[in-house]
Amino acid sequence: MAARRGRVRERDLPVLETTRTGMALRTLIVDDEPVARRVLREELEQIPSVDVIGEAETGRQAVRAIEELTPDLVLLDLEMPGMSGFDVIREIRGGARVPVVVIVTAYEKHAIEAFEAGAVDYLLKPVNGDRLEQAVTRAQSLCSRPEAAAEALARMNDVPAMPAARVMKKIVARSGEEYLLLNADEVYAFTADGDLVWIITAKKRYLATQPLKVIEEKLQSTAFRRIHRNALVNIDHVRKMSALTSQRWLVTLDNNQEFIVSKRQARAVRELLSW
Repeated sequence: MAARRGRVRERDLPVLETTRTGMALRTLIVDDEPVARRVLREELEQIPSVDVIGEAETGRQAVRAIEELTPDLVLLDLEMPGMSGFDVIREIRGGARVPVVVIVTAYEKHAIEAFEAGAVDYLLKPVNGDRLEQAVTRAQSLCSRPEAAAEALARMNDVPAMPAARVMKKIVARSGEEYLLLNADEVYAFTADGDLVWIITAKKRYLATQPLKVIEEKLQSTAFRRIHRNALVNIDHVRKMSALTSQRWLVTLDNNQEFIVSKRQARAVRELLSW
């Protein structure tokens, strides 16, 4: 099959070749070492279920390639100058195709940390062909479950590769058949409606993929506060709070969405006013 060039056209990006062969995993290789990329490509070309659609040698190139080429699988080196592999993961926004990430690293400690955080698999350099094939098999099983792939990426965003206070939590949101990764500070509130949980942003709302209680636990030590059994709000987006009664408050967010605070949470809101 003749190769065709991808849509990535930035001057500093290496030429990316793209191919499509049925249901093969469309795979992007990200590594700052040319030899490492060549070895991975040669090994992957021995696996019939894989199409190598491109390579990136920096984290920034990887982010652009993921956005434009929408790969199924990303083989991602963690240790890259300037923008690390974890930095790349934090930039992935999701969409119609959420990539599965397999970590590639020379350091076993980093690999295990990434795997525990949610990576579908990890590969230690030099990469063994049999282990690579096992990782591809795992990735194939996850590619058929985009929600699970998105959740794995969100978990990997919680790895404290930077000071804890600056770690940006990621929220998995669903819009139709797409799964998006939202930064926590984009979210104004979460509201539960029966079995559904809605994510409220400045102009849109999305379905959450987890119960409100699980989301609240994930967002501990952030700006989110429970104001009602069915509502969790981001206090950084609270425009005003008005007293309805001694134990009833009305919270108005920056997007003019209003929430009534339950009696049970009234004390917490009064404490919030003192900040």
